[in-house]
Formats: sequence, structure tokens, C-alpha cells
Amino acid sequence: MKISFVIVIFVFLNISALAQKVAITFDDLPLNGDLPPGVTRVQIARDTLALLKARHLPAAYGFINAKKLEGNADGAEALKIWSAAEPVGNHTYAHLNLSQNDTDSFEREIDENEPVLELLAGKEADWHWLRYPFLHEGDTVEKRRAVRAYLQSHGYRVAQVTLDWEDYLWNSAYARCAAKNDAPSIAWLKSSYLEVESSYLDLDRELARLVYGHEINHVLLLHLGAFSSTILPDAFDLMQKKGFTFVTLQEAESDPVYEGDPDVGSPHGGTLLELWMEAKKIKFPPVMDKPYKQLKEICQ
Repeated sequence: MKISFVIVIFVFLNISALAQKVAITFDDLPLNGDLPPGVTRVQIARDTLALLKARHLPAAYGFINAKKLEGNADGAEALKIWSAAEPVGNHTYAHLNLSQNDTDSFEREIDENEPVLELLAGKEADWHWLRYPFLHEGDTVEKRRAVRAYLQSHGYRVAQVTLDWEDYLWNSAYARCAAKNDAPSIAWLKSSYLEVESSYLDLDRELARLVYGHEINHVLLLHLGAFSSTILPDAFDLMQKKGFTFVTLQEAESDPVYEGDPDVGSPHGGTLLELWMEAKKIKFPPVMDKPYKQLKEICQ
């Protein structure tokens, strides 16, 4: 009995050691990818919010591009529904790529997005989080530092990303397959998504160990689209099986690793871990290829 008890405690402690905190975030609100016939942005927002609520998941930030609201009543209503239930943050007014623009233009884009954030969330809400579009934080060190100084002077924190598998690639593909009621193709979309997710969860954990020498709190990048409410139950189940527990963005970024800055100019951008790998000149481990070609061609 004593031996069995010791074994149980040992296993429990090891499982606990593997458990990692992760914050869920969504980019490009209110629009990402195409829609199946008869499906609205409002429906997507409601279905995804219902899933988050049913799972009792912590607050999930949605990062807004206000320009997408212009002439899109469906998107505007979807955004109202989202912001009534979940927090929102700044993704620039028109999803501007910092690597292809100057810092003045980028800073104006941040400022132009703020009236919508204030209107949706209120001036007192914690919407002063910036998610860089395309995860491009500046193709030069000078540009990167200038924007960081602007963010600091305006009370912003950077909503970093450490887990990313380009989930948006599946949204338009799913919309096309759903329009054709192509069940076998939809089944492939689900299996390919989960296979890529599993591989990149393992990869990004390995990158964290290579960069920091230990496990860290993570921030997950997702995109709200047609595939979201279909695939996310399985995606969240997979994360929990791998030992992840869900927390708020604030709690995830309370980890001291988020106080550091790789301070590197990168024309390609990337997650916080990828930028640190570049800054420290650490060789990247092998990575699974994503099915870009198949996702582009399926159900065409």
C-alpha cells in the first residue's frame, strides 16, 4: 500500500510539472476567411462564445481591426456581441504590416483603432493590449524600438504569441467544403488541423525550453472564422490532453519571461519564441510541413 501511494504521488507530481498555463486569444475580429452560404459573422461569434462559456474558459481577448466594420453590418453586430462577452484589444485599424510601413503610419493605425475600442469596451476596460498584425514587430531594430517606445508611453502591453499553427488557413477551406456538403473533405480538414496543432504544440514547447531552459506560460493565437466552432472543441481537448490549463492573458503574461525583449529586427516576424531563437542564433528543430497546397485547392 505504501509503495502504491508513493507511485501515485510521484505520477501526480510529474503530471503537475507538465501542466502549463495558456491564454486563448483571437485575431482579426470581426472578419477572418470566407463564409459558407447562409452563415453569418453573428452566428460564428455566438457559436464560438457559447463554446467558450460551456467550457468555462477564462476571458479570451479578441483583437480588432475597426476598418473591417465599414459597410459590414453583420461584422459590426458580431463585434458588439463579442465585446459584450469577452475583452477586446488593438490589432491596428486596418491590419497594417509594420515591416512594410514606417513607424508614424503604424502608430497612427493604433490610434485610429482606439475610438472603436473605447466604444465597445469602455474607457476603463483593459483594452490597452496590442497584437502586431502578421506578428511583424519591425524589420529593423530602430523601427521595433520606436514602436515599443510609443506603446510604453501610451500605456500598452504587447499581446505576445508563443503558440501558433496558422489556424486561419482552414477557415476559407472549410467554408468551401461546407458549401458543397463535402463530408469526406471536412473530415480531412479536421484531422489535418489536429495533426498540425499537435505537432506545433510540441514544437513550441521545445522552442521555449531551447530559449529559456524551462517551461513557460503560453499565449495561443487563433482566428475567429467559419471553422472555429466546429474544430475548437477537439482542439481544446487536445491541449488539455497535453497538459495545458487555460488562464487569462494577464495571468499568462505574469510569467517573468514576458518582461524580456529579443530586440531584433526581423522582416519575417514570428512568435516571441521564434524571435528569441533568431536573436540567440539557436538552430530550429525539425518542423512538420503544413498542408498549404491541399488547403488552397480543396473543394475548389
